[in-house]
Parts: sequence; C-alpha cells; structure tokens
Amino acid sequence: MLRIDRLTVRFGSTTAVDDVSVELPEGSVLAVLGPSGCGKSTLLRAVAGLERPSAGTISLDGRSLADVPSHRRGFAMMFQDGQLFPHLDIAGNVGYPLARQGIRGAAARAEVARLLDLVGLGGYADRRTATLSGGESQRVALARALAAGPRLLLLDEPLSALDRSLRERLAADLRDVLVATGTTALLVTHDHGEAFAVADRTALMRAGRVVQQGVTADVWRHPLDEEAALFLGFETVLRGPAAVAALASVDPATLPARPGDEVRELAVRPHALLVGSVGPLRGQVRALVPTPDGTRVLVDVEGIGSLSGRCEGPDPQVGESVRSRFDPSGLAPVGLGSPGNSPLEQLPDRSGSGHSARVANPTTQSSRCSPSTSSRQE
Repeated sequence: MLRIDRLTVRFGSTTAVDDVSVELPEGSVLAVLGPSGCGKSTLLRAVAGLERPSAGTISLDGRSLADVPSHRRGFAMMFQDGQLFPHLDIAGNVGYPLARQGIRGAAARAEVARLLDLVGLGGYADRRTATLSGGESQRVALARALAAGPRLLLLDEPLSALDRSLRERLAADLRDVLVATGTTALLVTHDHGEAFAVADRTALMRAGRVVQQGVTADVWRHPLDEEAALFLGFETVLRGPAAVAALASVDPATLPARPGDEVRELAVRPHALLVGSVGPLRGQVRALVPTPDGTRVLVDVEGIGSLSGRCEGPDPQVGESVRSRFDPSGLAPVGLGSPGNSPLEQLPDRSGSGHSARVANPTTQSSRCSPSTSSRQE
C-alpha cells in the first residue's frame, strides 16, 4: 500500500501541496482530480521522488521512501505526450525496460508482443513512432511503462492531449488494462470523466489540499460543496425553496442520502430533468437547443428555476407548458461527502461488478429527444 501522510511541499513562500493524506491499496487506482495549479502534479512528482517534501511522509508497504532515490523506487511514469524514443521502432520502445532488466532475444520479443496485444496494438512491433496517431502513441507509452513491471504506475494527465472522443475511448481501455494486469496506479487529471472511468478511488484537490476523497462513485453521489459539484460536472446546485421543491418531486428513498441526513442543497446533473406530458413539476419551455445528440430543452420550472432537460416524447414547442420530473440518479445531495482525510473505505472488487456498474460518467447523460420512445439513458 502507498501511504501519503500529511505531506507538504513548499517552493519558497508558496505551498503547492498542503498537509495531504491519502492511501492507495495494492492493485487499485487512485485519481487525484483537480484544476490546473491545484498541486496535483507536484504531489505526483513528490511520490516519484522528483520533489522533496517539506513535511510529512511517503511510504510503500510500510517502508519510508524518504531516502530512496527516484530510480530505485521501482515506479514507472506515463506522461501526456508519451515521450517515446523516436530513433527506436515500437518494439524497441516497449522492449527498452526489458533490456535494462537483462531480458533479450526470444523472451523479450514474446513479452513485447504480449504487451502490444494487451494495449490493442498487435502487429505494430516494426512500426516507427512517426507513423503513430496520438492515441496509438499513448498506447505504446502504456505498454512500455508496464514492461518495467512497476510497483506503482504514475500517470500524469496521460490522455489530456487527445480529443474528447478519443480520450473517452482510451480511458475505458486504460481501465481494462490496469485491471487485467493488477497494476497499482496513481492518476492525476483535471478531467472528471477520465477520473470516473479509470479510478477506484478519487481524491478531489483544491488549492494544494485534498478536500474530499473516497470510492469514486461515492464522491459523485455526495459532492462536498457547490464548488466540488460544479467541478465534477453537475449543472447547478439548488438550495432553499428550489431544493425543497425538487426534493418533494422525488421519492426520498431513491436519493443517495443516508437515514437521518438533512439535505439542504441538491446538485443536478445535466439533463436530469425529464420533460414530457407527465410528472409532478410544471414549467414552460424557454428554448430548444439542437445538439449532435438531439435537442436540449431549456425549461423554466415552477418553484425551481431554469434547467436543461431531455425529452420523454416528441419535441415540445417554445412557450409550451410541459410537465416534468427528475431522474433520481441525476440528483446528488451536497455537503454530505467524506472530508479530505477520511478513513479508507472498502473498495469494490475490481474484477467483478464493483467498478463496471459505473457504466458511464453520470455527468454526461444523453439529451436526445425521441418522437416515439423515452430517451432515458444512464
């Protein structure tokens, strides 16, 4: 287990990492999620041994890494630009860590072939790096990192240089590879969709501090505050009478709240509002916004305000009075989440349904309107 205990990293008078404590069990993936400048890359570099902590400790399996130089920690790093060796072919890149371990010849070729198959690049061994797309380059970088047999894989914004559709596809593939190999990984990213797709646990970082952490799905179910909810991709946070009206429209048992919790603020995911001819909420269509995935409906909901919705029937007309309801899975109580230095929760089984139950990022639901069927998608 990787344990980071009250870690602080300062550069002169600037504190980049401030009293951070997180744990990463063997064989699991932790995403450190936050905006640019929050300190997440500095945290990664400190774990790698590239930045010296000002205070606190980093240990692996109970052994302090304070006096262990970077090259002796047995870690591998993967960067956003891959950093492949242009003078070597793909086999040479992937086989480089093997050669450093004294593995050559047929054994090395077999392992390179296995790793390339694992990352979806079977048959690419003789290709040159200049012929690869951005996504292919990152797959090769991942295979090379895994070839080192790392005790810990450090992923520094590995998909951020790719376009969104490719990033989403590779995030799912990255998750599959990490699970298949049982690799322990620390991922830093600013992309909430990437964190949700890849990680077992997520630590939300802000201004150098971890403000919330937990099992990834739970972080989304219980954002710490409004700032956390909006960063995680929620559309808005309702409070006061608007929150009361929204809560009154759903069965409390369907919300991710614990018995006895008093929900005062409610985060709403994009298109959690289902617009049609039935539902407890009344409103008026303010606008119809065509998108590649269908029509997005902007509705002024009585007692709540303006929200975007998705249709459960034919497209309405601007100005039309409509009924609507919330998909409970698109709502999350705010302020009930675990604080930044909470105890380690039990992780779901990576090989079973624990992670795969999170089929898609819940903050990116479809907004397609259909003339004949409900478009409710998770």
